Amino acid sequence: MKVGILGDGLTSLALAKMLVNKCIYVDLLSEDKAINYSQSRTFGITKKNFDFFTHKILDIKKISWKLSNIEIYTENLPNQKILEFKKTNSKIFSIIRNDQLYKNLNIDLKSNKFFKKKSIRNNNFSIIEKYNLIFNCNKDHSITKKFFSKKIEKEYKSVAHTAIVKHQKIDNQVAIQIFTKLGPIAFLPISNSETSIVYSINTNKSVDLESLINKYNTKYSILKILDKKSFKLKSLNLRNYYYKNILCFGDLIHKIHPLAGQGFNMTIRDIIDLSKLIDNKIELGLELNSSIFYEFEKKTKHRNFIFSQGIDLIYNFFDQERKIKGQFISQSLKYLGKNKYFKEIFT
Repeated sequence: MKVGILGDGLTSLALAKMLVNKCIYVDLLSEDKAINYSQSRTFGITKKNFDFFTHKILDIKKISWKLSNIEIYTENLPNQKILEFKKTNSKIFSIIRNDQLYKNLNIDLKSNKFFKKKSIRNNNFSIIEKYNLIFNCNKDHSITKKFFSKKIEKEYKSVAHTAIVKHQKIDNQVAIQIFTKLGPIAFLPISNSETSIVYSINTNKSVDLESLINKYNTKYSILKILDKKSFKLKSLNLRNYYYKNILCFGDLIHKIHPLAGQGFNMTIRDIIDLSKLIDNKIELGLELNSSIFYEFEKKTKHRNFIFSQGIDLIYNFFDQERKIKGQFISQSLKYLGKNKYFKEIFT
């Protein structure tokens, strides 16, 4: 059998590598648009997903930075930890730069005999008949616009600003997020001398990002602030994950606010579920067909929606507190953070 993957972004490459590792022939269907991931774009990955990725897709130990805990603060209670995520004698989270993972996956796939990259046009619908299964990771392709237009979207009316901070060397294994008057700012370590910044600001107007970073930085002796980028924020949940032999994947089925750093981590969790479904079919000697798309949607859709709504709820809690300049919500979340189930969602 042969599988087609629409798009050539990070999700497409990770999905392709999972499939070729199972000796499944994969064509990556690309429109030949250059993809340049900013060096300041990073994602967080939980320990369970990290272990799966390293053992079943690609070894990422050398390009990851492990964190011992994550601390949450609010500007209204500056000296109190509202939430803390950690595990005794264990690293709970790792931070990886998007551009490094993209580069490593590309290099590995180019030498794999089960993998080919092919050019296609945006309006090419004939590919539907050419492949047993198609994984769609391209939001701009005509197939997406024709078959997958129904979705639940929310515009945050805010912009995420990212940057890399170079600083004097320190023991840098604690991620910090502060809910400020302008929105949440995250300090995400990527080495002992570099930290990734994600600041989601509740305005479309231009801001002095360097001044804001310096204002909320209490930890680093900053040397330089580099690679500043920005992008508009919205959340998304696709109503139907698949159509016939086409399954949407990654940001096409769910997109969340970056405050938890869990966007691509959600995609890896989906890849784990898909991988298990494929393995079950292979072990039983059954044909790989679109029935796995039905099973995948049944298993993941409800969970993904609840998770994305949970992220949105936390964002709304702090956004309301920001508007009323109170402390009640922060105090309430402080107690909620002690709940074991609540913590497991994020670790």
